[in-house]
Amino acid sequence: MTDNSTPPETEVLSLLPARLRAARRDQGLSLDAVAKLSGVSRSMVSQIERGESSPTIATLWNLTRALQVDFAGLLEGATDAPGIEVLRDASVPTINNKGQGCSIRILSPPEEVGRHEVYDIRFAEGGILDSDPHKRGSREHLTVISGIVRLKAGTQVELLKAGDTARYPVDQPHTISAETGPAQVFLVVQDG
Repeated sequence: MTDNSTPPETEVLSLLPARLRAARRDQGLSLDAVAKLSGVSRSMVSQIERGESSPTIATLWNLTRALQVDFAGLLEGATDAPGIEVLRDASVPTINNKGQGCSIRILSPPEEVGRHEVYDIRFAEGGILDSDPHKRGSREHLTVISGIVRLKAGTQVELLKAGDTARYPVDQPHTISAETGPAQVFLVVQDG
């Protein structure tokens, strides 16, 4: 039973450390393994599990992906989401440690990891995102918003310009790179 004076979000956040620790142990992973898989430092993972630090959305997203757990399941008991969920530009989680000269903005909710992921990727001139194969049957849908990008999926290569869309299997190595200056793409990863 919950004390009515405790806001639901505080109660949920208090459960998060134990649930993350349990998810890590269920997977048989050490702190070092989770750090390597998630890109979150070992000390930060440890602090989050001990309840000494609250993770950002991007950090939590990386941890849930590494642990292969459903974000919503970690926060069971959370109140229903509002009819319109808004994530303001300044609050969009961003991954800057993947690829070179690119910034990956995570537009999909964390609970969609592995099912339907949506990204806004911005490349500096010469930027590149080189990805390892995803699980069998995974596909990406890439739309170029601005600039020109070179897409390589397996042995196939396509040059795409603003407005072009490519759909391709990603259970093989694949690369997206800015070809002649900065570029921006909208990427949907299906069953990744």
